[in-house]
Amino acid sequence: MLIGKVTGNIWATRKQDGLSGFKLMIVELINHSEQETGQSLVAVDTVGAGIGDLVLVARGGAARKAIHPCEGPVDAAIVGIVDNMEVSRLITRQNLHDFVSD
Repeated sequence: MLIGKVTGNIWATRKQDGLSGFKLMIVELINHSEQETGQSLVAVDTVGAGIGDLVLVARGGAARKAIHPCEGPVDAAIVGIVDNMEVSRLITRQNLHDFVSD
């Protein structure tokens, strides 16, 4: 899975029948430090995400399972809204020295 931030919507007046009823969202991918990676994608929203939300994105077969039983041509799906993210960083001898010195 990937982490991203919803930055926009896509409206399509005509789309494949398997995508009917789903919102299409533009998601900017981020890293674990919440910094943008410069990559974005279009994902089917399965959880009601909104612009500005941090989201979990499934790709490939996992994305297609997220919209089951529909059979739409999906390669990315928003499958969760992130409430909080906690990332522990690796403590090296230098990091520990810097931490203790402060």
